[in-house]
This record gives sequence, C-alpha cells and structure tokens, in this order.
Amino acid sequence: MRSISPVQPLDELSLKRALERLSRRDRDLRRVHKLLGSPPLWAREPGFPTLVQIILEQQVSLASARATYERLLRAASPLAPRSFLRLDDAALKAIGFSRQKILYVRHLSESIVEGRLNLDALAELDDEAARAELLKIKGIGSWTADIYLLMALGRPDIWPSGDLALAVAAQKLKGLDARPTETELETLAERWRPYRAVAARLLWHYYLSKPV
Repeated sequence: MRSISPVQPLDELSLKRALERLSRRDRDLRRVHKLLGSPPLWAREPGFPTLVQIILEQQVSLASARATYERLLRAASPLAPRSFLRLDDAALKAIGFSRQKILYVRHLSESIVEGRLNLDALAELDDEAARAELLKIKGIGSWTADIYLLMALGRPDIWPSGDLALAVAAQKLKGLDARPTETELETLAERWRPYRAVAARLLWHYYLSKPV
C-alpha cells in the first residue's frame, strides 16, 4: 500500500461547516437541514468488529443485523479475527450467520491474520486507495467498503450509491418519477463534492425522519 497524506475525518465542527456549504449549493438539502436540523455523525469505531457488523448488514434489516452481531459479541469476546476463526459453522449458524456471510467473515479474518489486510493502515490512505484495499477482500463490495469509509473512518466525500435508503430519499426529495439507479445517484451527487458523505447523512436523516 502506498503511503498518502491522511484525509481529515469529519467531526461535529467540520460537519456543521459542510452542511452550511451544501445548504447554499442545494435548496432541497437546505430545506431538509432547516426542517430537521443537523444529522447525526453515525460514527463507528474503526476496526474488525465494525467491518463485521457492516457485512452482517448487507441486504438485511439493521435490526436483524444488530441482533446477530450482539449474539456474536457474546460468543466471541473480545471480537477479533482469531476469536472469530475459532467458531465453527454450527456455532455461527446458531448465532444467525448465513452460509455466505460465514465465508465472507472467515475470509476477512484470515486476510487480517495473514497480513493481507491492515485495517489500521487504511487511515493513512486516500479514499481511492483505502477503498481498493477493502475491495480485494471477498465479501466486501462497493457498499460495504463505502459504509466503512464513511462511518468508521469519517471520510467526508464518500458516496455509497448502492444504498437503497439513499435512493428512496433522493427520489422523494428531488421529486423524481422513479427511484434513481446507482449511476443516476452518482450523477446527482456530483454537485455535492467534496461533501458527498455529508449529503448522504442528510438524506439518511430525511429518510429516517419523514415517511418517504
């Protein structure tokens, strides 16, 4: 991995400043900000447990993923790659893992134990390089990598275009006839650079706060 000047993660002050700039740039985002106030940072602790939780959130409800994650924490404490690898298929299925997610998290755990992935080092890489390192791991696709970079590393310009809630919120907010595709969401978000992750937080805030 090449060493690059680290990106400054979002905090409450930089979030506030970014929201002010987005509000001046986009009247729809300004309306949401004025109506609902600032969105939460939804920050997560960087590291293996958070990445496992995000993998569990793939294509299931957050409540279901959270229940599985909490059972995992009780079975493997502290949760780390080696403690996860000690759990067999039967134990993981009883916890709530699908066969596919067992394979994904095993592969992630092995990649960390064998030194093929260094999660701590991602903080020293730019968005593109950090994302590329995550995408090398089987079971980590674009959505998982983007959510980790956005929430765990606090990157300000990550845009998870494969996120369903963002598509639903964007359709409602912009008055679109149909739910935007990933490509359409990417195009829509271009005007929000370099604060697309802040726009995403505002859209999630809108999605969770209004009946969309």
